[in-house]
Parts: sequence; structure tokens; C-alpha cells
Amino acid sequence: MGKGGQDYGKRDGNGAILSDKEIFPAWAKDVDKCLKEYKVDKDFGLTSDSVEKLRQIYGLNELDEHEGPSIWSLILEQFNDTLVRILLAAAVISFVLAWYDGKEESGMTAFVEPLVIFLILILNAIVGVWQENNAEKALEALKEIQSEHASVIRDGKRIPSLPAKDLVPGDIVELRVGDKVPADVRVLSLISSTVRVEQGSLTGESEAVNKTNKAVPDDTDIQGKRCIIFASTTIVNGHCICLVTQTGMNTEIGKVHSQIHAASQDEEDTPLKKKLNEFGEILTGIIGVICVLVWLINVRYFFSWDYVDGWPTNFKFSFEKCTYYFEIAVALAVAAIPEGLPAVITTCLALGTRKMAQKNALVRKLPSVETLGCTTVICSDKTGTLTTNQMSVTKLVAMGPSSDITRTFKVEGTTYNPFDGRIHDWTTGVMDANLQTIAKIAAICNDAGVAQSGNHYVATGMPTEAALKVMVEKMGLPEQFTDSSRGSADVLRCCEQWNNTERRIATLEFDRDRKSMGVIVRSASGGNSLLVKGAVENLLERSSYVQLLDGSVVKMNQSSRNVMLQSLHEMSTAALRCLGFAYKAEIAEFATYDGDEDHPAHQLLLNPSNYSSIESDLIFVGFVGLRDPPRGEVHRAIEDCRAAGIRIMVITGDNKYTAEAICREIGVFGPEEDISRKSLTGREFMDLHDRKSYLRQSGGLLFSRAEPGHKQEIVRLLKEDGEVVAMTGDGVNDAPALKLADIGIAMGIAGTEVAKEASDMVLSDDNFSTIVAAVGEGRSIYNNMKAFIRYMISSNMGEVASIFFTAALGIPEGLIPVQLLWVNLVTDGPPATALGFNPQDKDIMKKPPRKSNDSLITAWILFRYLVIGLYVGIATVGVFIIWYTHGSFMGIDLSKDGHTLVSYSQLSNWGQCSSWEGFRVSPFTAGDRVFSFDANPCDYFQAGKVKATTLSLSVLVAIEMFNSLNALSEDGSLLTMPPWVNPYLLVAMSVSFSLHFLILYIPFLAQVFGIVPLSFSEWLLVLAVALPVILIDEVLKFVGRCMSASRRSETSKLLKPKAD
Repeated sequence: MGKGGQDYGKRDGNGAILSDKEIFPAWAKDVDKCLKEYKVDKDFGLTSDSVEKLRQIYGLNELDEHEGPSIWSLILEQFNDTLVRILLAAAVISFVLAWYDGKEESGMTAFVEPLVIFLILILNAIVGVWQENNAEKALEALKEIQSEHASVIRDGKRIPSLPAKDLVPGDIVELRVGDKVPADVRVLSLISSTVRVEQGSLTGESEAVNKTNKAVPDDTDIQGKRCIIFASTTIVNGHCICLVTQTGMNTEIGKVHSQIHAASQDEEDTPLKKKLNEFGEILTGIIGVICVLVWLINVRYFFSWDYVDGWPTNFKFSFEKCTYYFEIAVALAVAAIPEGLPAVITTCLALGTRKMAQKNALVRKLPSVETLGCTTVICSDKTGTLTTNQMSVTKLVAMGPSSDITRTFKVEGTTYNPFDGRIHDWTTGVMDANLQTIAKIAAICNDAGVAQSGNHYVATGMPTEAALKVMVEKMGLPEQFTDSSRGSADVLRCCEQWNNTERRIATLEFDRDRKSMGVIVRSASGGNSLLVKGAVENLLERSSYVQLLDGSVVKMNQSSRNVMLQSLHEMSTAALRCLGFAYKAEIAEFATYDGDEDHPAHQLLLNPSNYSSIESDLIFVGFVGLRDPPRGEVHRAIEDCRAAGIRIMVITGDNKYTAEAICREIGVFGPEEDISRKSLTGREFMDLHDRKSYLRQSGGLLFSRAEPGHKQEIVRLLKEDGEVVAMTGDGVNDAPALKLADIGIAMGIAGTEVAKEASDMVLSDDNFSTIVAAVGEGRSIYNNMKAFIRYMISSNMGEVASIFFTAALGIPEGLIPVQLLWVNLVTDGPPATALGFNPQDKDIMKKPPRKSNDSLITAWILFRYLVIGLYVGIATVGVFIIWYTHGSFMGIDLSKDGHTLVSYSQLSNWGQCSSWEGFRVSPFTAGDRVFSFDANPCDYFQAGKVKATTLSLSVLVAIEMFNSLNALSEDGSLLTMPPWVNPYLLVAMSVSFSLHFLILYIPFLAQVFGIVPLSFSEWLLVLAVALPVILIDEVLKFVGRCMSASRRSETSKLLKPKAD
């Protein structure tokens, strides 16, 4: 955005913004020139005719409605995913084949597979559309903070409640305490002595700012435009008359609206989704190659011919065989796609959100859980995130026994909790006269309050005044008050006691010129006095005396003034905001004043220009240093980030020197580090020639006086440079950058609804250290997701190998698609989900963040699971062949069911069964069923394969259960990481085996899945064939550990000469 409001523009009749040449910089022109430019009289306002003409040019004063994508485009977008498209194609083909074969199969059995796939796709689309639909809520929240009504002067009449949307540039509006500002306005005149505006949510400033009607330089940044009050900010003090200069989308809040919309259009896929898409594309190629290979291997079965005189004739094409092998190719595609992967990933991310919620990080968008794990840069706001956003007194300077000696007390505490911290070197109940006077002024010359809300203490009124009251509570009460205050449950019981001793009868409001506030009080004895607090320099100028430790008053000399100015300088350079205290015991004009409007002195109070003379010849008593203190745990969190290879960039709208002092204290910068190249204002950064090179610096960076556009630019450049950016914020001004960042993190307590809706995650405790804990959790979740992705992919490789070997060897189809779907979705699901509960590595935050382009599966891991996949294929096909060809295996008797044994040659050429002479098959039993093939012996290789198919399916399930134990650790042996480190996995394996037993032993389900019950000896065969998968992977893990050790050794050898 450059110069904040400087890119204001006017619109033509079509709503287009006109050129920058026509922009009128109202902040840089005096009041008369502004009124002349907008052709309006301050007292009369615009005429009705002028209003209509201006509305034709500028339109209504409201934010644009951005039409989101239609529901159909959102639905179609959910299918713009490689894995989903493969699955959709498989479902359509399966449905067509099911329809074609429907007459031969009973009921709905043939349609189970396509219907299940379609159901998965529909559920996936519903979840995706729901997430997309929430994307524009930040824009809706932005509209809710706009003012609905305004007090306007038109045609010489005051309209007290004009709908804010009807305002046009040139309107004269009146603003009072509590008003929400309806448009960007130029202050014309102050009716009260001061006007203060809370605009921190827009500009990032930590305190309410004073407004004036005086012009400022043309190139002033947004925070410096003291004569402009921005739309949607709030008047916290005062009363003024203003001129509307910008409305609707031309206001600062309108520009934020545009930036949020632009950022929402630029949202990118998360690192995990990118990797899964890449995997899907690779998988597409692999599936295509294998399907073609299967087709070519079996093309000889599509044709038959006769030989006449040695030459082939009478060629015949078998459409039935062609369709059969096409079905095998479809089954292979179904096997290769991990259908359960999206559901398991969603479940794991959801479990991750629960873990993070326990650590005060509320995740709004599931993918952000994984994104946190590869965060390389955290761009953090200062106020409220690194600091408490609660002003606190840290130093108290009181007078000593002589006028050139001061006493300094260190005050602990970082919140409004009066019991948070103590005052060092303080004796409770023993307060000298000087300290009593400081406590009295801080308690009575004060309009703030503090109350307990749940576990938090919240302030009402000005934060600095609330901090003073908290300090008074920490000071305690002198002995004479102890008895009377005992038992009080009031949070501010000490302040209450001081207010009971002296009654406040008049207030001299804070003034930007004299920079002080005074109150006239009447003591119990009936005498009046003046208590004053304000800027230390101003009070010293107006003070003639000093109160010493014992309460005596002496003349202030240059020596005592210099001592206090030296203390003031030291505290100011430490980024403390200083407030002084003074009083006046004898106020002649107000000696008898009791608040009566008829008293002669009352007239003096009606004119603020008299306040400086009233607050003269003061007795100075001391001063305090305040600040928005850093959170206690932030320093440690930043050290953890540094150890984890994460860079911290602080981006704040606050003052440069204050921000630098905080950054040094919390460890973003070292105590003596030269930060001349690491600390810039937002404007200085935008003026750099090579901004990307600046952002590549190692260590922390600080950007102060930053505007929304600056924050967006920093995030954009970091993302272009390949960084994964987490951005924190709480204000409206942070929303565009939160939306643009890879992961936007909003504050739950101090954050605006706009910021929360634009974010991916909300911190319920507003604490930076929570982000660091969440990053660690994100890394752990990613590691666990890698574990179950490896597990599921290795399982699918086994299924592909099984189908490929079946087709290559020419044996009957061992596994049908509906069985593969059951394994992928149901049987594999619980163990894969349970792998998400693997315990977090102890050194997870000692490793650098993974690169967003790091491979999900390395070449070695791919090789490992190809080996495992080959074994799964061999085992599932092997047990199928064993049942047909062997009466026993490894001492296990398989002949008890009475099935007929055939040779391997017969099994691999089963399609020629009809030409075999004398081929007979005996009946065999499976559970309570008897299978007989007297009518057609060749049916032994189709309907009769039910037992062999069941064995293949059971071996596949058992291998995948044991393989889930292998996935507990990428390289760690089961001897060092036994199964019970993750008890959820053992429970999940039990659930999966139970589900398998369910479909085996319930007749209806067994019929649907085309399987039969197994005997005890057959289960022994299943276990004997399945268990070796653990031994094979243990050997591969051992090789992997040796390779890793060798690489580390070579690296250390390379580094050693450099170290020498």
C-alpha cells in the first residue's frame, strides 16, 4: 500500500477508481483548503442536490460484495485431483462392467465395488465444498465492524442517525465518545480539549492515539496521519466535527477488504497436498504401464485359431476373454489406488487438532496442522503476541532524603493481575510520606478500572492508568489503612481506600499541549488540593518544589532537575513510557470550591486554556516507567525456534525504538548485536532495491511502523523464495497477510473477528510459545503421516504385485476388486490411523525444518517397499497356488476339506480345461457348505476357487497387519521400538482382524465378498506365509541403518578438515 491512505482514489459512474492525479491529500491541507476542495460549509453541510450528484460518482458507503465461486464450480474443483480422477475412472468402468455382468451375478453384489467408490468420492467432495465455503467469511466479518449510523449536518440541519451507507465525501459528521467511525474523515475542529481514537486493529499501535485538526506532511505514513480518523475505528475520548474524505472501498478498511479478497484468490495447496498430487501423477503413470503390460501378456487369450496344413486359419476373437482381462486391469487400478488414504489423512489431522487444542492452539483448517510442521519463518506481531498487550509499571522512581537523590524500585509483573509479581526492596505496610503521595495520585488521578474475568484480569479505560492502579495494589497500604481495608474482596481495594480518603470534585482533562491530567480533591479535613500526572518533562517544567522522602517540601534547583532528567533519559532509552506525579497543596481560587456551578472558580474549569496556569508551581514527587512487557515464556520459545532452524521476523505497527528494545529482551537480537541492517520501518523496507536479498539474512529481522500492504509484501516475497510462512496477527490490518501466509495464526483473546476468520489457526491464550509447541506437534503429525502413508502404499504395492503375478502366470483371479476395496478402506484403516498416535521424537525441535519440496518417499524407502510389495504378491499368489497343488505345506495338512489337487501346468492353463479328457473334481467342504462340480468340472477354477481366494485375502490382511508394526519406525528395529510403545496400534490390529473374522464367519457377508470360513490348519498356513514380512523388513531396516551411519561418517570426515 506504500503510503497508507495516499492511494485514495475517486470513482466514475461505473465505480472505477480514477487516476492518482485526482487524489486530494486531505491530511496535508489545512481545514479551509479541505472545505474548499469538497465545496462544503462546515456549519451548513452539503445540500440535498449535492449529495445526489456525489452519490452518482462515489456510490454507497459500503464494502463491495465479492461473489464467491458457484456451488457447481466448487464441486467440480474437488475432482481436480489426480488420485480422485483415477478413482472416478475406475468407478465408471466398474459400473459399466457390473451392468454388463449383472445378469450372471445375484442381486447387488456386482455393484458393491462401484457404489463404494462413488460413495468415497461424494463424501470427499462434500468435505471439500464445506471447507471452500468458509473461505470468504473474513470478508463478512469485516462488514460487521462497520458503523451503521452517523450524525450528519446537511442543509443546515443536524441528522442524528443517518444510515452510514448514505454518506458521501464532503459530508460533515459529528463524532462522540463510543462512536464507531462511519468513513475516513478529516478532523475540522475539536469540541472537547482532546479526541482519542482506538485504531490499533487497523494500524497496529498499542495505545489509543490523539487526533488533531492540524495538517501533517504529505508523505506521512498511516500512523502519522493525526488529523485523519479512519473508518471502523472507535472514539474512546472526546467530541469533534469532521469532514468525510473517503467512503466505501476507498477507505483504509476498504483497502484491507480488497487485500483479503486478493489474498484469498492466491491461496495455494499445502505442502502435503502438493506431494500427494505428485505421487498421484507418478501413480497414474505406473498404473498405466502395468495395465498395458497385463493386457499385452494376456493378449494371446483374446484370439483362437485352427491349423490347416500347418497354417493358422479360422481366427476367432473372444470378447469374453477380452472383457475378463479388462476387469483384471480395472482391479489392478483399484488395488494401486490407496482409497483409504484421504480418510486416514483427514482422521490423523483431526486427531492432531485435538492435541493442539489441548495446547491452546485451535485449528480452523485441517491441512494447516501439517503445514505447521514445515514452517521455516514465523512472522510475528509484537503487541499481544510477543508482549502481553497489558501495560505494566516496571520501575518506580521516588525522591530520596535530599533533592538530588532518587530511589528506584523494580516492579515485577506483566499483567493486570495485582498479585502477579511484587516490588523489590519493599516492606509491606511501611510507606514513607513520599511513597504515600505517589500512591495517592496514581489511585485518584485515574479513570481506569480493573476487574477479574474468569482466569484473566481485564482493564477498562486507558491501559496506562490501569497499570498505575495495579502498581498501587502492589504497593499496599500504609499502616493507618490496614484495619479499615481488611476483608475487602475488591480487586482494587487499596485504590478504593485512597479514593475514600480524598473525594474527587473536578477533573482537568488531559490536553495534548500540556500533556497532563489533573484532579481537584477534597480531603476528610475539608481542604482542597490538586493532584496531577503527566509527561515527566512537562511536569518538571511546571514544578517549583520537590517533596522528599519524609514528606518535607524543598525548592527545586537545577541539580535536582538534572538528576531526574538523567533517570528519565535512561528509562526512555530502555523503551519505557514515563509518567510523572506532582501535586499542589494550596490552590487559592479553588480553596472553597465544592463542585458547585455557581462558584466563581467553576468558570475557570470550563476553558481548557486555563489548565496550564492552574497546574503551575507544582510539587514534584516522582515518576514511573511503563511498558507493554514481553511474555515470560517468549525468550525460551524463540531459543527453541532457533534450535529448530526457524527464523523469527517481528512485524509491528508500533514505534521502532520500543520494538527494538523488546526484540533485544526476548532474544530476537543479541544484547550487543548491531541491528542497523536488521531493523527497518515498513517504508524503509519498501524503498529497498533488492527486498528478497534483505529477507534472506540469517537471524531475526524487525519491521516497525508496518502497514497492511507492507506485511503482505513481506509474506509474498518470502513465499516466492520458497519459505513456508506462518503469520501471526490480531487486528483488521493483519487479515490480508494472515490470508496470504501458508498458515495464518490469529489471537483468540485480543484478536478481531476479521483476523480470526482470515486465519487457519487461533491461539486461545494469545501466546507466542503456543505457536512453537504447535510447530513441534505439526512435525510429529507429519512424521506419523509419513509412517501410515508408507504403510498404505507398501500394502497397495503388494496388491498390485498380486494381481500382476496372477495375470502373468495365467492362473485364475485370486482377489476380486470388492475384496481389495474392503482391505484398502476398512482393514487397513484402523492400523493406519493408529500410526498417527506414534509418540513424538524427543529431538523433534532440534532438527531443521524439512523443505516443502522434500520427497515424501525417498529412493531407498521406495526400494524397501517394492521388496515388501513383491513378497506380498508372492505370498498371496503363492498360497493360492499351494492350495490347488499341494496337500500339505511345511507340515500343515491342507487335504482335510477333500479338495482335488491339480498340477501347476493345469492351473496356469485352466482356460483350456474343456479340452482335457477325463478331468474330474471331487466335492470339498468349506465351513457348512459343500462345493460339487459334477455338472461342469471346469467350474472348479471359477466357483471352486473360493477357498484359495479366502486364503489369499487372509494372507494379505495378516501381512498388512504385521507390516503396520514395521511402520512404527522408518529405520528403528522392533527390538528397540516394540509394538507396545503405541498401544493404539495393537488395538487397531485387533479391530482389523475382528472385521476380517466378521466377513469370514457371517454367511451373508461371506457371500457378498465371495469367501468362506477357514479351518485351524488353514489359519496356521496363513500365519506361516505372513510372518516372514517382519523378518524381511528387519533386514532392510538394518541395511538402512548401516547406510545412514556410513553417510554420517563420511559427512563428519568431510567436516573434520574444515574444523581443523
